[in-house]
Amino acid sequence: MMAAKNKTNRVEDLRTKTDDQLGEQLHDLKREAFNLRFQAATNQLERPARIKEVRRDIARIKTLQGERARVAK
Repeated sequence: MMAAKNKTNRVEDLRTKTDDQLGEQLHDLKREAFNLRFQAATNQLERPARIKEVRRDIARIKTLQGERARVAK
């Protein structure tokens, strides 16, 4: 149950951000995803679950950007 509450809070936090802030966060998350993949390939990854978290956060931001783009039309 706790995970569902965290996800809801994350989505609400994302909805309050501007388009520029979302774009910047997306850029940072993509960079982090790249670094995590690199660490995984070299067996230096400390928290494997972080890869999944980052991928889902990227998807949340892209979904929100898509929703905003559809509303703006």
